[in-house]
Amino acid sequence: MKWSTANKDKPPKSKFTLSLFEMTLFSMFGALIFASKVIMEFLPNIHLVGMFTVLLTVVYRAKALIPLYIFVLLNGIIAGFNTWWVPYLYIWTVLWGMTMLVPKKTPAGVAVFVYPLLCSFHGFIFGALYAPFQALIYNFTWEQTVAWIVAGFSFDLVHGVANFILGLLIYPLSKVLRKLTSAVSVNTL
Repeated sequence: MKWSTANKDKPPKSKFTLSLFEMTLFSMFGALIFASKVIMEFLPNIHLVGMFTVLLTVVYRAKALIPLYIFVLLNGIIAGFNTWWVPYLYIWTVLWGMTMLVPKKTPAGVAVFVYPLLCSFHGFIFGALYAPFQALIYNFTWEQTVAWIVAGFSFDLVHGVANFILGLLIYPLSKVLRKLTSAVSVNTL
């Protein structure tokens, strides 16, 4: 790739280069995701983490991992880096990955349903995603692992239903976030 003579001192901007706006925005969202989870802890398995994960992935794609892992890191710093925390290193990435599989140009009529369904599905399988690490550290047999998943399914049921309801916010919020990001990008040129 050739650089133009006007930019011979500057390398081409990487797809993953962060602007000051993005650094600020992603830091804010990481803290917001964490704060929303803490505020809603009195409601078991009802939180905005899934909604924010899908929302940020829809708008910022791969860069959504930044606020997601700020959230994960804040959880460890505040609540302690313990065995419960380790699955957070991959559980939210699964939802991010599922969302990345949804095409960028998904029609509005489809997106309105797909985003909440992704959120909901992740809530329903949360215990099953957590189970491999539990089985590993507690040396569970296959039967014990399945029993652990089944015992927690009532919590996953609440999680999945709540994620669907909160996931209904994703499409309208994604339109607003795209407009705001576009407006800031235009104004900073």
